[in-house]
Amino acid sequence: MSQNWTPPPASGGGSATVPNYMVPAIISIFCCWPLAMPLAIPAIIFAAQVNSKLAAGDTAGAEDSSKKAKMFSFIAIGLGVLGILVYVIMLVLGVGLSAMGNR
Repeated sequence: MSQNWTPPPASGGGSATVPNYMVPAIISIFCCWPLAMPLAIPAIIFAAQVNSKLAAGDTAGAEDSSKKAKMFSFIAIGLGVLGILVYVIMLVLGVGLSAMGNR
């Protein structure tokens, strides 16, 4: 009369994993400080919302916040890298032009 025990099925058809993109959001705020600041702050806010929405069972809201966090953080990083490149190019051109002017 022994019965085999089987675990109950997971609720909701399985637990969804949604990336929160907190690491790129934090990198964007420190790496690209002055130029991309208006985009890095919303990236951190949306990244912080992902886990709480998942815990509340709002998978669609968590996915939406995840997409927005990804978008804002990658645009902020891109603008920061672009700003650094423009600064370096202007620095090289400025030093090169001033060296040619001293001859």
